[in-house]
Amino acid sequence: MYILVGPRIGLRELVESDWSAIHDYASKPIVTKYQPWGPNTKEDTKAYVQEVLKDAAHDPRTRFVFAIIQLEEERLIGAVEINIRDHFNLEGEIGYIIHPEYWGQGYATEAASLILDFGFANLKLHRVFATCDPNNIASSKVLEKIGMYKEGILREHMRLRNGGWRDSSLYSILEREWILRIHNALQLD
Repeated sequence: MYILVGPRIGLRELVESDWSAIHDYASKPIVTKYQPWGPNTKEDTKAYVQEVLKDAAHDPRTRFVFAIIQLEEERLIGAVEINIRDHFNLEGEIGYIIHPEYWGQGYATEAASLILDFGFANLKLHRVFATCDPNNIASSKVLEKIGMYKEGILREHMRLRNGGWRDSSLYSILEREWILRIHNALQLD
């Protein structure tokens, strides 16, 4: 059932019935503070799940969204995804979101690391990037922990739901850097 398994979490494809657990965090203002969307209504969350299911059926597939399941409690605590942004240049983008009850416990780092492994090992990507609000220090730390380098700031990169604009910090990691990170981790074991 799980596509990827870490020490404390499993990643599996989203299913339609996940909408309620997703809505539990996606409807919270604290969760969507740095997002261009939300807080979600029930209709917003149901539409998101339907969009994910529709995207999963595309051929060739470019979007892979996984529910993050906390294994001890068997509870959906977030979502993580990777999108192939450029097939020719083998480039992907990752994103993640975690229920606030699980913030600060390393779940985002574990999920982001697993999806990064999936991108390089399974999708054979050359470069993976991520963006985050420059004020979202916790997300920046997650990206740095998984080996990504900050490339700079994309100015007014994201249109917000309220009509304003947001800058984004841009992070990336190359396949050779990921391989080196894996190699170094194995040396420490």
